[in-house]
Amino acid sequence: MPEQTVDLRALIREIPDFPRPGILFRDITPLLLDPDGLEQAITRLAECVGEERVDYVVAAEARGFILGAALARQLRAGFVPARKPGKLPADTVSAEYALEYGLDALEVHADALADGARVLVHDDLLATGGTARALCELVTSLGGRIVGCSFLIELEALGGRARLEPHRVTSLIHFSE
Repeated sequence: MPEQTVDLRALIREIPDFPRPGILFRDITPLLLDPDGLEQAITRLAECVGEERVDYVVAAEARGFILGAALARQLRAGFVPARKPGKLPADTVSAEYALEYGLDALEVHADALADGARVLVHDDLLATGGTARALCELVTSLGGRIVGCSFLIELEALGGRARLEPHRVTSLIHFSE
């Protein structure tokens, strides 16, 4: 790991009016392009888990996969991809959720989690909390136990953290606007 701490927030690019007018998109691509930033993001996310044992990291398609799989490796846990409907080949369970700009759904394999599995829910961004809440519903419907929810970025003004109560929520980068 580099000796200096990387300013992760400085590696987030803002793109106005994407994917539609009025949305300020937080692009993590510059962070992914920076080897030190990427390493520190994964390390810091893993440190947020503390001493909590994690059996699986469940992450949302598509950007949640990027850090979610790396985080699972860092935690020596399995990785469960939550995909858009129709993308997984075996029996699935699904949950619908509202985005700040529309509706969507996620699915996981019905046999992905053993009853009582300790699960960390991960996504790149916490906005309204709809995606993460859907992931939490999927995990609990399969008998998993949520040990926390982790995010690279949190948009505090959208109140997503409150929608995830009573689960522990950690985020590395906070935007208040």
